[in-house]
Amino acid sequence: MTHANPLLILDALPQFAHIEAEHIVPALESLLASTRAAVEERLARDAGAKWDDVVAWLERYESRLKRFWSPVSHLNAVADGAALREAYNEGLALLTRYQTSYAQDERVYEAYKRVAEGPFFGALSQAQKQVVNNALRDMRLSGVALAPAPKARFKLIQERLAELTSRFEQNVLDATDAFSLVVADKARLSGVPDSVCEKARAEALAHGQPGYRLTLQAPCYVPVMTYAHDRDLRSEMYRAYVTRAASEQGGKFDNTELAREILVLRKEAAHLLGYPHYADYSLATKMAKDAEEVSTFLKDLALRARPAALTELAAVRELAAQDGYVLEAWDTAYYGERLKERHYQFSEEDLRPYFPVPQVLKGLFALTERLYDVRIVEKPGVETWHPDVAFYEIREPDGTGRGQFYIDLYARAHKRGGAWMDECCVREVTENRVVLPVAYLTCNFSAPGENQPSLLRHDEVETLFHEFGHGLHHMLTRVDEPAVSGINGVPWDAVELPSQFMENFCWQREVIDLIGAHYKTHEPVPEDLFRRLQSTRTFQAALQMLRQVEFALFDIRLHSDFDPESQSVHALLEEVRDEIAVMKAPAFNRFENSFTHIFAGGYAAGYYSYKWAEVLSADAFSKFEERGVFDRVTGLSFLHNILERGGEADPRELFQNFRGRPPKIEALLRQSGLSS
Repeated sequence: MTHANPLLILDALPQFAHIEAEHIVPALESLLASTRAAVEERLARDAGAKWDDVVAWLERYESRLKRFWSPVSHLNAVADGAALREAYNEGLALLTRYQTSYAQDERVYEAYKRVAEGPFFGALSQAQKQVVNNALRDMRLSGVALAPAPKARFKLIQERLAELTSRFEQNVLDATDAFSLVVADKARLSGVPDSVCEKARAEALAHGQPGYRLTLQAPCYVPVMTYAHDRDLRSEMYRAYVTRAASEQGGKFDNTELAREILVLRKEAAHLLGYPHYADYSLATKMAKDAEEVSTFLKDLALRARPAALTELAAVRELAAQDGYVLEAWDTAYYGERLKERHYQFSEEDLRPYFPVPQVLKGLFALTERLYDVRIVEKPGVETWHPDVAFYEIREPDGTGRGQFYIDLYARAHKRGGAWMDECCVREVTENRVVLPVAYLTCNFSAPGENQPSLLRHDEVETLFHEFGHGLHHMLTRVDEPAVSGINGVPWDAVELPSQFMENFCWQREVIDLIGAHYKTHEPVPEDLFRRLQSTRTFQAALQMLRQVEFALFDIRLHSDFDPESQSVHALLEEVRDEIAVMKAPAFNRFENSFTHIFAGGYAAGYYSYKWAEVLSADAFSKFEERGVFDRVTGLSFLHNILERGGEADPRELFQNFRGRPPKIEALLRQSGLSS
């Protein structure tokens, strides 16, 4: 019965404890049927040129569909299973079909045009104008102006792409979960932190296996690659990781053909709309003008970073040579850590006891409260999808709700790897109430042990701050129109500004004192240890920059000057590596087959956004460096000019309002140790 379907309760938080796979398709079919009928009824009326005549009403229905699909999409990422996956894929096909038809509906397009060209447009709010302009642009990018035959073809392409990108991501998840390596002798794990060994032992026991069970989940894979003295073990783990979803793993989850077909269809879709390639089609909604500007930006970064990267690599090679080895890809993290220990007398493991998750969260919330004059409180009793998940509310000083979020921090089977923020609900003002924005904050840290909390590496602390920055952008918005509220409507190459901005606080003594306290003694991070941490901030920064440039340049070239029907994706990656990388990956490396960011995650022809936005974030944070980390005036200025404004205005304008000038690259170069 649809009336008992928990997914159709759209005016409250999702009932995660009651949602079943069998609810998805019937609920979606019911909602789409009512939406189609309502849209048809409204479009059949004599439509005027006022916002309330049609646009406000249509936007409300679009918002309902997004709100419905949000928990379904989220469960697919954090609680994958056969029944859920099947229902998700069937629902995704239905939703994509509807959304493409809607975006190609000339009556809808004409309704928005009447508003844009009518006498009342000038009286609309800035957010409402942006909604209308974005909708017209997006409908043109969806083929609304095409002739019937190419329009129908474009629709089929979009439906097929939705299916292919979903399968690509699911193959990576399955390939990751499918691998395990049982180590019988603990001596092979020499160097690996005891906490990781204990969890590997528990994993083995849970699967009825002897010894220690290693997986490709980040909390296991990263410390093995960083600390295991056994070079053969590192080599075996590395090979498994970089051949995920590739034929080298037996082909069961091979993404090679999926990637090729995705690229072929993207190229065809761009051509149908008159773009020379998919990159320029993608960039039509971003800050960067075209693929050439992106390539120039990336190559400039590579040129600046390359000399320092060669020096950094030489130091690692020399250390490996002292052990009698020629440095290989599975050695870089291990010898990089040894080099850090030798030069800076610093190991990430030295800091880990000072970053128990409860203390880090407490400090992160305290920082947010001091900067933006809000309060963060936990709300028990909210339904979640796993016992580890917690729920919090952000409040104004007077107790009024501002936003809410779920936080799911720990890695587990059937959960997508990585870290991300996504929307549950978007801020919206209706006739009756203000709908609070609600976020999902997801990471994949090691779960707490039997007798200790989860302890984070400093880079994991940065990851948490990064995702919380996205969350604040979503939750602290003051924009009332969902289509441009929070992160919605923000150009993709600006959306990383608030997240990367937050990472900077993790390197400040004042913030370390908030987030760091030894989980046993409660002592703060010793000054000597903090100074050693700070001295490592630029450690191998040039190598890391080249790595990101490599990925971004591969992405932009893949979607511009590349023919997927006659050229090899892997060959292009090798070509980019020849140009950018100072150390080539081994021939068996198939990184592209698990590059979900561009093949499944929305970053197609947009991976450069990380470096693009890093210029903005470093320059934005430099104002706090000038005025004080906790400076309330600067914090409120960032809140009012960036976080609250969502996608209602050009990010260049918003940045200049905050910083008092256009962005400069010098702060990023200084942070990376690359300034002259």
